[in-house]
Amino acid sequence: MKLGLFLNTQFPAGDDLAARLPELTEQVRTARRSGYASLWVPDHYLIGPVQMPQPMPVLAWMLREAEGMVVGPNIRILPLLNPVMVAEEAATLDLLSGGRYVLGVGLGYRETEFTAFGVPIRERAPRLVESIGLIRRLFAEERVTHRGRFYTVEEASLSARPVQPGGPPIYVAAMAEPAVRRAARLGDAWLMVNTVSLPTAAAQMRIYREELAAAGRTPREYPLTRECYIGTSHATAFEECRSALHYKYSAYASWGVGRQANDEAAFGMPFERFARDRFLIGDRVSVKEEIARYREALGVDHLILRVQWPGLPQERALHTIRALAEILA
Repeated sequence: MKLGLFLNTQFPAGDDLAARLPELTEQVRTARRSGYASLWVPDHYLIGPVQMPQPMPVLAWMLREAEGMVVGPNIRILPLLNPVMVAEEAATLDLLSGGRYVLGVGLGYRETEFTAFGVPIRERAPRLVESIGLIRRLFAEERVTHRGRFYTVEEASLSARPVQPGGPPIYVAAMAEPAVRRAARLGDAWLMVNTVSLPTAAAQMRIYREELAAAGRTPREYPLTRECYIGTSHATAFEECRSALHYKYSAYASWGVGRQANDEAAFGMPFERFARDRFLIGDRVSVKEEIARYREALGVDHLILRVQWPGLPQERALHTIRALAEILA
């Protein structure tokens, strides 16, 4: 089982971002020294009052600390972006990382972002499909002519060639059945979304594998993204990280469907029940058992874990990073 660090780049209103950047560097350095295989960053726009530096400059800044690790976004909101720009950016980061870049992409869901970028949200699926096809051609071909529904390229080639033959792999995020099937057809791997419960993920994994078999495709790997916290004891672990996780997921809920008055409105259930079968929270023994349960249920081989959320102290994040490496050694 490979371990990946999903870096928290979101911070509460009023926090000092300049003071947080060295802490992020320390987390990446600790993960690399602990044997983590990969580093990932999230992508969003206009999420104030939550603070978030943009992911690709942060990722480029982290490359020295992440030497030897696979790096990539989890995910780029591809329908918002011009695929030529994304392909150029990916090829450059593949070059800078020595051929260790993975392009994670997804649909996005926030109306605010689509409105700001002038992209109708109803077009997000066809834009994603066309963009992936064009990006792959730009990676692989010397000169490309493309005349699609949304994008046009005339007899052109990338400014920098990627290091990896054929270009960086493209991982596709999905959380609904049609999107899971699309990920099987188009992606080199499927990125399971953090909030999907284990029973739902198991059902979707069966669909994913069926679609792969029908298409005659073999994924590069089976990654799983999750929130994780290892506390001082199993009994106290949830309370130690509850406020930070609650802040994070209340923000998610408000981004998706407007301001939420309470947990039942935001999550459809008490937050403690929402966290069950979604997040890995406990002491070393219980988290190790949970990881084994996910592995058995899903057949995953690359665990991508976010260990910090807005407001969680740095020392607790570092403890989880080190403890995870030790229990999976």
